Amino acid sequence: MIILVINCGSSSIKFKLYNMKDDNLMLSGIVDKIGLSGSSLRIDPPKDESICFEGEIDDHNEGIQAVLAVLTHSEYGVLDDVTEINAVGHRVVHGGEMFQKSVLIDDEVLESIVVCSDLAPLHNPPNYLGIIAVQSVLPDVPQVAVFDTSFHQTMAPHAYMYAIPYSLYKKYGLRRYGFHGTSHRYVSRKSCELTGLDYNKSKIISCHLGGGASVAAILNGKSIDTSMGLTPVEGMIMGTRSGDLDLGVLTYIMNKEEIGVAAANHLINKHSGMLGITGISSDMRDIEQAANRGDERSKLALDMYEYRIKKYIGAYAASLGGLDMIVFTGGIGENDNLIRAGVCRNMEYMGCHFDYTLNEKVRGEACILSTPESKVFVTVMPTNEELMIAQDTLQLIKPD
Repeated sequence: MIILVINCGSSSIKFKLYNMKDDNLMLSGIVDKIGLSGSSLRIDPPKDESICFEGEIDDHNEGIQAVLAVLTHSEYGVLDDVTEINAVGHRVVHGGEMFQKSVLIDDEVLESIVVCSDLAPLHNPPNYLGIIAVQSVLPDVPQVAVFDTSFHQTMAPHAYMYAIPYSLYKKYGLRRYGFHGTSHRYVSRKSCELTGLDYNKSKIISCHLGGGASVAAILNGKSIDTSMGLTPVEGMIMGTRSGDLDLGVLTYIMNKEEIGVAAANHLINKHSGMLGITGISSDMRDIEQAANRGDERSKLALDMYEYRIKKYIGAYAASLGGLDMIVFTGGIGENDNLIRAGVCRNMEYMGCHFDYTLNEKVRGEACILSTPESKVFVTVMPTNEELMIAQDTLQLIKPD
């Protein structure tokens, strides 16, 4: 089975092609600057250097056509014909309360994705355009939607409700949804394979730490809580997002700075977080270098970041009624030994003993970082959301 995985942004299309016989990645790449000057398509062969093609790409239809063309390219392609593609799996950011799992796409699903665009106005519309574009060129190929939010639909009302008038929840669907669900699902499963834990009988805290960041509490294979909420701005301090914030702070700023809703939203999404505290960068590498040079605001930002994660781990361990494993993933979680060490320091009280020496050597590879006597496993697990999407797609198109 050959499965194409698509992740459409407003001006980009990321893609990966898998042979599901052995979960083999055949080719990956990105179409960038769609509808803008300087459009390009870059492919990343698994064992060769990247190759870039330049040329104007006006819309997502042309972008998908460019992807299919490069997959069958006489020199760089890996398929003889696009008819070899058995199915296409799409990352869709928001499924609201409508989708508890991945689904085959039909007209009803498409309509629901549009309805959920109110909750994810920057993400769902391009996700929808990608599906329509594939339909236009591969009309007979089944497509699957895999939602970032669906993994967290197992949260109980007491975990997902906001303490606002209940009528507003009923009217607008205002509640906590959570994101990064595909990543949390993938790394928690793979970490159980690594450690020998039974996924369906374990208490796991998954920390997806990247430009965006979230923490999830997973009990017996189901998400019971997560740090992101109605939008990805809630929870962890992130590169440019504030994370948890007293709403009174925001209304105070709006009043004093005389800014409207759009400007306030831009402030907490694009100019806050690590960038806002340091005034230097949203990139953890730059911040750590500045801290090493003695920059006090960078030191403060790192302390705040680690402290926020520790708070979530403590809270979620209480919600889970114990803890079997902590998982680190995402660009920071997989590669930043300083953050991992800071988070796990002084956690012996909960039975978590950390191998600081081994931790210094681990970059981007699956590894157990807890010591043999530790009652709580600590793992690093590189995420692979695209493979998870491909596996979900395969399950839905396979004949019973």
